[in-house]
Amino acid sequence: MDGSKAQSTTTKTGAQWLLHALEAEGCDVLFGYPGGAIMPVYDALVDSDIKHILVRHEQAAALAADGYARASGKVGVCLATSGPGATNLLTGIANAYLDSVPMVAITGQVQTGVMGTDAFQEVDIFGMSLPVVKHSFIIRNAEDVYATVRNAFAIARSGRPGPVLIDLPKDVATTKVASSMASLKSFQTTIDEPEGIAAARALIAQAERPLLYVGGGVNMGNAEWALRSLMRSTGLPAVWTLKGLGAVEPDAPFNLGMLGMHGNPAANFAVQDCDLLIVAGARFDDRATGKLSTFAPKAKVLHLDIDAAEISKLRNADVGLSGKICENLLALAQPLNISEWQKKCRAMKTQHAERYDAPGDGVFAPALLKQLSEAGGNKVIVTSDVGQHQMWVAQHWRVNRTSAHLSSGGLGTMGYGLPAAIGAQYAKPNATVICVSGDGSIMMNIQELATLKRYGIPVKIVLLDNSSLGMVRQWQELFFAERYSEVDLSDNPDFAVLANAFGIPSFTVERRDQVPAAIERLLNDEGSLFCHVKIDPRANVWPLVPPGKSNADMMGCAA
Repeated sequence: MDGSKAQSTTTKTGAQWLLHALEAEGCDVLFGYPGGAIMPVYDALVDSDIKHILVRHEQAAALAADGYARASGKVGVCLATSGPGATNLLTGIANAYLDSVPMVAITGQVQTGVMGTDAFQEVDIFGMSLPVVKHSFIIRNAEDVYATVRNAFAIARSGRPGPVLIDLPKDVATTKVASSMASLKSFQTTIDEPEGIAAARALIAQAERPLLYVGGGVNMGNAEWALRSLMRSTGLPAVWTLKGLGAVEPDAPFNLGMLGMHGNPAANFAVQDCDLLIVAGARFDDRATGKLSTFAPKAKVLHLDIDAAEISKLRNADVGLSGKICENLLALAQPLNISEWQKKCRAMKTQHAERYDAPGDGVFAPALLKQLSEAGGNKVIVTSDVGQHQMWVAQHWRVNRTSAHLSSGGLGTMGYGLPAAIGAQYAKPNATVICVSGDGSIMMNIQELATLKRYGIPVKIVLLDNSSLGMVRQWQELFFAERYSEVDLSDNPDFAVLANAFGIPSFTVERRDQVPAAIERLLNDEGSLFCHVKIDPRANVWPLVPPGKSNADMMGCAA
């Protein structure tokens, strides 16, 4: 039923209208946790076809909705009650906001008559959420429920995607109304820039050393195919951000790898030497640029982004295109004569190729991740927590599409990996979903092992255990004179035993010769599986750009 045109005389409660609107938006699964103020919605769920996944913490509900959205390209939906339920969603909402992920978060609220009186489990989640959402709604009349939900979805997915909050007072949820079909609004963003396209093409034609700098906006704009078409037709070399991983074909001859703090040296050196930086859906994040004033010092900038506010925000753009990124990329194709630049980029790529011949019998995490990704192929979706393992995944996992790599970029949320994997598995039920985590991150949302067990979700977990907060330890080693402070996790539980306690089959890997069998199990065992991998506590992520330094000043590599 199209709510913008059809009228209904059916009497429904506000909660029922909410679910009716979700169904009209194609929502087939939502992630949540019940409580007092949201209970009318949970009562209405009994009669709905929408599948509800009961997580064990509201933060996991928001992160699962985030993973669902990234893997499916649809809007993710999460649900919580008022007070602590709502505030527990905020980290996941902020995570979606900083990574431009379309999400609708629905919270229960106390009755309108006691709002503002410090009622039980009352917080101003509308006000608290404002810095980390595209828009927030408080619904004060049941007649507005249907249209508000539909409009929230339109806002979440339009332009630069992001999260939208709907706060639903309990009395509004229980009030019956004959119709809740107010008109819907349009939130389409299209900009036609023929003059900008001409100027952009002229910049590219004049460049001798042009370079693509690819970010997550390529995925959000469904523009992977357009980017790849542009690269094939022009031979443009490319570097990419953490969120841009997978946009460039892994075997593309001029795929130079990830740039930035833990980027490939070839990527960072190419950026420093290019004379034109073609920025596609990236925002000059500090983890990518290093010291901004020294970033791409010889280059003019052509910036493509759906969000006009990002253009010239941190680095002045000589030409900016703020329309649909897919169309703009296709419009840039033209013959180029950059053979000398291509030759140099290919030489840098060969010179700085990754090595996997680490000495010893212990598990070398980069090699394990590379081998697992190659064995899994295109059927695998990987989610990553935050820490050293996150960077190892970005550096060494073979990803052929951006929706197959889910990672918390802007917020850096520990505990993201497992809930995101749950969401991704519901988005792509036939995929093999692997969560790569660390012994610090896994403890942030380890309760979601119970969610895996309850619903029989076949997520595979690879836990890289170095008995420490590895990234913090590495920084304390390098930049704080080895004054280690609160990074020792050697008293963690036996994770294989803990997983078994949740009913999840598990095993431990301690030696390199055990890796092939572990990969075989991870890719072929049915159901969920927990692989506990013990690695060297002293292992560091290389290369590393020190804080406040240029990307050319990488530690752990030769120039």
